[in-house]
Amino acid sequence: QVQLVESGGGLVQAGGSLRLSCAASGSIFSINVMGWYRQAPGKQRELVAVMASGGNTNYADSVKGRFIISRDNAKNTVYLQMNSLKPEDTAVYYCKVVIWNLRPPDYWGQGTQVTVSS
Repeated sequence: QVQLVESGGGLVQAGGSLRLSCAASGSIFSINVMGWYRQAPGKQRELVAVMASGGNTNYADSVKGRFIISRDNAKNTVYLQMNSLKPEDTAVYYCKVVIWNLRPPDYWGQGTQVTVSS
């Protein structure tokens, strides 16, 4: 099994920055995809940013140019640098990893709250 530990959420004013971290541990040989999703109250969970093991990235249009995803494969850790935060970024942020040689292949973190005040 795989365990994910997230950190870095909190309260920040609009225009500020936060950095989220998610460290994976357990039965891991190679993590294929690492990424971040978020869920605001009353809304569905949505993709924020993902990064494949080869470095390809995909961002939600709403965060392009403001958020940066990165990963340290040696530490099995993914980061999300969030800049120019807006009140609409307020949500619970979840880390997700995909490991194709495991069943199940998808694992989620417990979530970390990000609140952006106006």
